[in-house]
Amino acid sequence: MSKEAAVFIGSIDQGTTSTRFIIYDGSAKAVGSHQIEFTQFYPVAGWVEHDPMEILESVRICIAKALDKATAEGHNVDSGLKAIGITNQRETTVVWSKSTGLPLYNAIVWMDVRTSSICRRLEKELSGGRNHFEPSCGLPISTYFSATKLLWLLENVEAVREAVNSGDAVFGTVDTWLIWNLTGGVKNGLHVTDVSNASRTMLMNLKTLNWDKETLKALEIPPEILPKIVSNSEIIGKIGTGWPIPGVPIAGCLGDQHAAMLGQACGRGEAKSTYGTGAFILLNTGAEIVHSKHGLLTTMAFKLGPSAPTNYALEGSIAIAGAAVQWLRDGLGIINNSAEIEELASKVDSTGGVYFVPAFNGLFAPWWRDDARGVCVGMTRFTNKSHICRAVLESMCFQVKDVLDSMHKDAGEKGEVKNEKGEFLLRVDGGATVNNLLMQLQADLLGSPVLRPENIETTALGAAYAAGLAVGVWKQNQIFSTEEKAKTARIFHPTLEEGLRKKKVDSWCKAVERTFDLADLSL
Repeated sequence: MSKEAAVFIGSIDQGTTSTRFIIYDGSAKAVGSHQIEFTQFYPVAGWVEHDPMEILESVRICIAKALDKATAEGHNVDSGLKAIGITNQRETTVVWSKSTGLPLYNAIVWMDVRTSSICRRLEKELSGGRNHFEPSCGLPISTYFSATKLLWLLENVEAVREAVNSGDAVFGTVDTWLIWNLTGGVKNGLHVTDVSNASRTMLMNLKTLNWDKETLKALEIPPEILPKIVSNSEIIGKIGTGWPIPGVPIAGCLGDQHAAMLGQACGRGEAKSTYGTGAFILLNTGAEIVHSKHGLLTTMAFKLGPSAPTNYALEGSIAIAGAAVQWLRDGLGIINNSAEIEELASKVDSTGGVYFVPAFNGLFAPWWRDDARGVCVGMTRFTNKSHICRAVLESMCFQVKDVLDSMHKDAGEKGEVKNEKGEFLLRVDGGATVNNLLMQLQADLLGSPVLRPENIETTALGAAYAAGLAVGVWKQNQIFSTEEKAKTARIFHPTLEEGLRKKKVDSWCKAVERTFDLADLSL
């Protein structure tokens, strides 16, 4: 890639628990960054909210601090910043006032399950049941997606209903909220989203890449509150006054998991798994829309320009991965920090027969059981906190395996790229992948290799790639050239005996079945 030192690309990475801004030079090396956590609100069991204004302020602080850090290191970012990209937590829903710029309710987060009754109602009312909209959007009716969250706001928040009726309401996922504010807000801010985020609302037609009229009609959602849909790599608009980098183009936008796919340079037949609050496994299916028969989602991969070909994907979403480690730390006090789990789990060579299923808010792919709740089974007086920690790590790996097994069935031999040994290589990224034990457990339980790149923060990098493509800093062949990246990557190979692996998988499936139909347990 270009070594021109004067060229920089910025990346806003707005996640479920934190926001960061990273500045990359022309060789895609990070030269400055800043990250801060923001508040999580849990007003009722199963509900999760964010304050949109706090998210906005976190972006402002991160941009300013990252610029200061890069400048202090001698980088002339002020004159060399060519564009920024945005990547964000998907599905999280915001409705705000066009006239005041203020949110009309807190952001309802992707893992929030308050819409379960709405989902059940729709399943009964619509002729296609749970999969009524799947032919157009690739998604089942679920609490996960933005459409049901928007319906809840319309039905339960008077301020939202009034603003919709008066024409003052606008809807968006977090990318839309950020772009609208970054480009002017109440002073003609741009109301847009990108194809990847739009594909997670349940409202976009995967073939036309436009809002689906029949879906909007069935759900009685007014189209005028929806943003314009754009590609993942194009100049959307410029940052307005009042921000640390006014005049800089916003030239890339992707949902976080799609950005990670691009950051990992996943071409057709290749898959990645991102381990964050949840875990998200995506397989690029190229130009083909593959409708899953095994509990997966059909979604976008990316579209790198208005006239560029569309890449689709199969996705398996896991609600609780790294969040289970946070629960051990904050909820139970078993560990003092996230890094401590590897040390504790390494003190034992097995879980001692303990299986932990973190169905705190139900189970996503491939089970799709919103009536599930978390269980820890197989405990005896022999069990100690090391066994629990190891079981938590294994729970992430088992869930990823469940998804990949479904993925292999849906994609078939022709839909996957394998190495010279006939092995399917899973690319991994995200903060939890620094845990070497977790990565070895993942390879062992999959029975196939796991590749961890040198730079595990591929989500922010993917958004930077998209922006850099749009303004000519990089070309696609540079981004998708994987030879150099492979030299610095680490590959974890399976070492677990096959018979034991199968027994452990069978035990995991028994544990998963124990989580079903527990949502109505008395408090």
